[in-house]
Amino acid sequence: MEASLRDRALCLVAGAALGSAATYLSYSLVTRRPSAAAGLPTAALGSASAAARATATVADFLKDDVLKEQFTRNVQFFGEDGQSRIASAFVVVVGLGGVGSHAAHLLMRSGVGKLRLIDFDQVTLSSLNRHAVATREDVGTPKATCLEKHFKQILPEADLEAVVEMYTAEREEELLGGPVRPDYVIDAIDNIDTKVALVAACHRRGLPVLSVAGAGAKADPTRLKFVDVSESSVDPLARALRQKLRKQYDIPGGIPVLLSTEKPRCKLVSMTDMEAGNPLDYQIVPNFRVRTIPVLGTTPALFGMAAAGYVLCALAGGSHAIEGEPIIRLNCVQYERALERLRERERSRYGSDDGVAVDLDDITFLLREVWRGFSARAADRVVAPGGDKGLMRATAHLTFTRWDASRPAMADNLVLLTAAEADAHDELAAAPGGGGGGGGALAALRATEPDFVARVEATLDRVRRELFY
Repeated sequence: MEASLRDRALCLVAGAALGSAATYLSYSLVTRRPSAAAGLPTAALGSASAAARATATVADFLKDDVLKEQFTRNVQFFGEDGQSRIASAFVVVVGLGGVGSHAAHLLMRSGVGKLRLIDFDQVTLSSLNRHAVATREDVGTPKATCLEKHFKQILPEADLEAVVEMYTAEREEELLGGPVRPDYVIDAIDNIDTKVALVAACHRRGLPVLSVAGAGAKADPTRLKFVDVSESSVDPLARALRQKLRKQYDIPGGIPVLLSTEKPRCKLVSMTDMEAGNPLDYQIVPNFRVRTIPVLGTTPALFGMAAAGYVLCALAGGSHAIEGEPIIRLNCVQYERALERLRERERSRYGSDDGVAVDLDDITFLLREVWRGFSARAADRVVAPGGDKGLMRATAHLTFTRWDASRPAMADNLVLLTAAEADAHDELAAAPGGGGGGGGALAALRATEPDFVARVEATLDRVRRELFY
């Protein structure tokens, strides 16, 4: 009995020893495996590539083995053409706190060709709960140079320009101009006057800009939305941006904004909770807020990553561009009446509604998500002053009609127009020379309004991809 137990114990010990040896051998082989990208040991990849390949640029990623492997997943997502557009892009990020640092971080990791990083402020201990890369060693150093230092360790080939100053209207030309025109600007500023000045300057220069609203005192990641600034009624910072752009610069909309529909969970830190003394001692620059906003570190990170994703998809172009789920809330009656108006139009024009190949679910998708409660001719999709504000949208004046009269009223052949616009569109198809079936009418429309036709047909292509593929 004792011999049997001894034999079993010896077998277990021998098995454990063999298992450990096998594990060690496997680990050794893996860690010694040459990098598929550069033929270098994994541990030496960063320093060796930085030293030997200092002249490489992100734009060389298709010809450089290291960069090609580093951006493999991006190329699989965007394709070589999309990633090439990203690699040749120039993006400016203004404001490098919790939101801006994470946005810049992911833009860099995704291979944006050139980044200009602008912020006048320094890294503080209290900002480490939300900053993308800063450590305690970085406390007291400028946020812009902090990012530059860490980014160079991650992507030595990155073209980075760290600008330690505050954006002002007087410095517009130096920060937004220059020999190379920015392809996109991210506004991650939390001071309203500076924010308005930056966005207005981008609008005047024709620079695409994404403005990010407040991330403080919020926590719910499911409430983030991309909206037009004219729809921004639920976030205080975005609402102030909308009002000032309209009043001071006559800009009613056309600016994308990233905001959260969540109500703040806590208030500004009260003055009594701050240390005794003159409150202005806490003010970094004149006219900036003194009191602080409680921040859960995950929320600005989410905002920054969402902003980076939005810009990357815009740079890649084509079907990658993000519209985001609409902020509007329509009710069942609006969908039901939209479907009935379509059926009435079909009966009036074709004598029957048998050609209607959509149901209430399709109408819900088309009215809210595809056309977003706007006529297809409303190119800017701007909410008029004094009208609907963000969450609600009147749709009684809108109707669906066939885009191509020769095809049935399917989801990918329905365009949303005002009643008068729909009548004019239908009359064009019915007019002599219009082709009756719709093909001639579309050809004529394509000749007179090519931008409108291209915009509608791109939208209908999206419907086909999402519903039928």
